[in-house]
Amino acid sequence: MIEVGKKAPDFKLISDKGKEVSLKDYLGKKVILYFYPKDNTPGCTKEACDFTENLNILKNKNTVVIGISKDSIESHIKFKNKYNLKIDLLSDESVEVMKKYEVWKEKSLYGKKFMGIERSTFIIDEKGKIKSIFRKVKVDGHIQEILKELNK
Repeated sequence: MIEVGKKAPDFKLISDKGKEVSLKDYLGKKVILYFYPKDNTPGCTKEACDFTENLNILKNKNTVVIGISKDSIESHIKFKNKYNLKIDLLSDESVEVMKKYEVWKEKSLYGKKFMGIERSTFIIDEKGKIKSIFRKVKVDGHIQEILKELNK
């Protein structure tokens, strides 16, 4: 079970740069690990742009941002180029990592049930432990919540 204070589940996924990325690669830094439903959709675009716009502030707090969705690497590359995103995007097409972080959930739309990503953000400390969890994230104001949490 994912809980504040516990070690964050490690993973290995391919980034939009074509490199294998592991959570343990970031020990010594804080990590904002966020899961989002789909590239190029309004909420996901705003969220990625908000993180990019605040990247210098986050870097000054020894923090990196990693976004994960089910989209392919090719989709991530197009998304990053279209909006000039400066954050790393990882592809979890198998949803294995999403299951580890308990963000792959049953959802409902117009009475139809389906599996999908619950927009969620995890702040992981320099030692790899979960510092904060944000579930069912509303994009508006989310970056302010993150910055406030990092200032604690």
